[in-house]
Amino acid sequence: MGIAFRFKLVPFAATVLVVALGIQLGNWQQRRAAHKIVLQAKLAQGNASAPLTLDGTPLAADAVEFRRVAVTGEFVAGWPVYLDNRPYKNSSGFYLLMPFKIAGSGMHVLVVRGWLPRNPAERAKLPAYATPSGTVTLEGVARLDAGHVLELARTPVLTPNAIVQNADPLQVARDSGLTMQPFVVEQTGAARPAGDDAQMVRDWAPPTLNVEKHQGYAFQWYALSAMAVIFFVVNGFRRGKQK
Repeated sequence: MGIAFRFKLVPFAATVLVVALGIQLGNWQQRRAAHKIVLQAKLAQGNASAPLTLDGTPLAADAVEFRRVAVTGEFVAGWPVYLDNRPYKNSSGFYLLMPFKIAGSGMHVLVVRGWLPRNPAERAKLPAYATPSGTVTLEGVARLDAGHVLELARTPVLTPNAIVQNADPLQVARDSGLTMQPFVVEQTGAARPAGDDAQMVRDWAPPTLNVEKHQGYAFQWYALSAMAVIFFVVNGFRRGKQK
């Protein structure tokens, strides 16, 4: 007696949908993993390379992401922006963003100068800090932005001393009228210029890439697709046997 397979349209259609969904989601996670692998390579290359000197030439953000950079110029001290809800070691605080005019050009770059604590009693009170005057040289790491936090309302038009949830270089350029590179520089403690605020925290966390997590998710979605096919085939033979 032969083994019979009983085909049913509804289970078949459901299996096709599950398989298609699983493959698409698995491929999406694989693409995310591949993107993170590229970022890992860029991060390693940026750490190993000598600092790139910013001279005012417009640069693409992707071309300098994770590169160590050095820049000479002066801070536009009248245009600070404070990013709210940036905790550090269980303390609430701000990231201080400040435009930096690159020497010998009309180009600016937005510098993430560091972390400052927030006054728990007066949350709108801005912390005091020192800003170097005149021409200085600083070093840092180029990033696409200063990071994003959940924001329920749209970011308002920026003004000097604004306290906002998020801000990016192009928004600062638009609202300040300054010509700006499309990336930020996370200032490091290296080459600390005279007059800099020694109390400002620059303990920047490395980017969390989690390549293995995306690869694991991809495997789970592909496994779900395989399980759906196996379930359909096994049940088809069971139905044929019971007929």
